[in-house]
Amino acid sequence: MKKIQSLGVHHITLTGADRQTSIDFWEGVLGMPFIFDQPNLDDPDEGHLYFDPGDGRLITIFTNESRKPVHDRTPMDPGCVHHIAFEVDRAMFDQVLERLKERGIGNSGIKDRGFMHSIYFKDPLGLLIELACYAFIPPRGSSHAEVMLEAHKLRVARGANAIEREHLADAAVMIVERSQTSLSDDRAPKNPYRS
Repeated sequence: MKKIQSLGVHHITLTGADRQTSIDFWEGVLGMPFIFDQPNLDDPDEGHLYFDPGDGRLITIFTNESRKPVHDRTPMDPGCVHHIAFEVDRAMFDQVLERLKERGIGNSGIKDRGFMHSIYFKDPLGLLIELACYAFIPPRGSSHAEVMLEAHKLRVARGANAIEREHLADAAVMIVERSQTSLSDDRAPKNPYRS
């Protein structure tokens, strides 16, 4: 038996309401360019809208003009989507609360998750949306996932409940030392300010 290896998220498809509500939210609030539009090939009564969330992958929405926005929380039964998180950079994250307030969109306020900061709010259909900003930049040539894996190992070894900034910083040092050689024989921490 062999695994089926995934290479990343290809797309996420959500059931939306009417066409304009979908465009107004995904492009008009979240800034995702509306790049492709065709009928739902499995249901001719629905449209299928495609948006670029910023990384060239796709968020797609099935629309139907008879469906109207509802503001109830989407189901959280087993197997249902709890929320979808989108990455924003620090400059944008610092503007999110004000930009949501301008539209009258309620939100969670800023949540510090140790390795990232988050703000949660609902889309017009009650789907919980998270805007997330990492608290770290991975070393060049590595990924957020690689830093998170190393930080997790450090967290567990040190008996911490959750990943903290120290774990992230130490993980970045480990990754750089592992991936970048040096002319120095001894790369241990030093204090050049000693008296």
